[in-house]
Amino acid sequence: YFPDMKSFSSTALVALAGSALVQAQTYTACNPLQKKCDADPAFGNNKVDCDMKSACPAFNTQGAKIDYGDKGAVFTIRGDGESPTIHTGNYLFFGEVEVEVQAAPGKGIVTSVVLQSDDLDEIDWEWIGSQNQEVQTNYFGKGNTDSYDRGRKHPIADTTSRFHTYKIRWTQSSVVWSINGQPVRTLTFQEAKGGNAFPQTPMQVKLGTWVAGGAKSSPGTVEWADGKADFSKGPFVGYYRRVTITDFAGKDGPANGGVKEYVYSDHSGSFKSIDVKMGHSDKDSKHAENGLGDGHDNGSSSHNENKSAVEENMTSTSSSSHPSSTSSNSTSSDSDSDSDSPSSTTMATVGSGSNATATLSSPRKSGPTSSSGSGSQATTIPGSGASALPVAALSVVFAVVAAQLLLL
Repeated sequence: YFPDMKSFSSTALVALAGSALVQAQTYTACNPLQKKCDADPAFGNNKVDCDMKSACPAFNTQGAKIDYGDKGAVFTIRGDGESPTIHTGNYLFFGEVEVEVQAAPGKGIVTSVVLQSDDLDEIDWEWIGSQNQEVQTNYFGKGNTDSYDRGRKHPIADTTSRFHTYKIRWTQSSVVWSINGQPVRTLTFQEAKGGNAFPQTPMQVKLGTWVAGGAKSSPGTVEWADGKADFSKGPFVGYYRRVTITDFAGKDGPANGGVKEYVYSDHSGSFKSIDVKMGHSDKDSKHAENGLGDGHDNGSSSHNENKSAVEENMTSTSSSSHPSSTSSNSTSSDSDSDSDSPSSTTMATVGSGSNATATLSSPRKSGPTSSSGSGSQATTIPGSGASALPVAALSVVFAVVAAQLLLL
């Protein structure tokens, strides 16, 4: 018995397209945009300040192969599919995260610091191992990867051979990324699609390294990571020397008094919907890590993007905004001065001031750019020329074509 072909066509279209979309989605154990979830345990006024020469109690290291030594926590990749990652069981609701990092070297190898919420808001630092003169910043609202204009590149010398201090200051009104004490990028609430794409819900902190140039990595991701990883040149080792986390508990400064947990009061994903419950907060080992569930990367929404399109739209801070050459937190023999040298990338500066940005010269650029704003907040706006379709969209197209063939 076969159903009438018109009904079968509609059913097949829905089923196949839905399957393609599910495969492209980022995983979270319970998404509060969709249903009622358990409260997020807060850091509250329990500031984290960990010398990573030994295990930091704020992080869940179960299942992660992490070593510890004089240079801090050691994250090692020896083969394809490895992704040593640790995450906090507690959450901050606005606040500051500062990490001393020496990124892992190697083409196709990525080191990262990720803040991520249950509904997949996200703030990132990412280092590509073969690009020793820069770091990338990125953000996501609710895991949305439909646009490719959020990433930025920032010149900084010797990311894989010495330590630098990287900081995120996150408030209701802005996200500020800083290197060695100097701001290199500011994102305001309004700039993120009027706040709709602004990260604004309680977040875990995740540290890790992963293989972006692996055998099963998408071509776009491999291209973004500068090619396939060559494991004959390994092992590839990244170091995290110190981590501090300060929870603002929904305010613009450190939490004052005991804060137990954060509760989503509705399904809006707005910071205004988060109830701050007072009390005593303990470490919560039950909270699973948010992100992708395959164990092959660090769970960032970044890994669901079409990386070719991301690279086309990537912008970089100008040489005038290089981080300070001094850092009180970089005193080991591996980071004698933390001085920066200009990036070799050709750039055209837009705007002025400490956060002036520039478009990368690239033959693959999809369209012209225009400046927006002036002074410290001047930014570039990617052009509207043709760019690659998102992976999810392509999957749906293929699913539709496959279903229609059944009618022939």
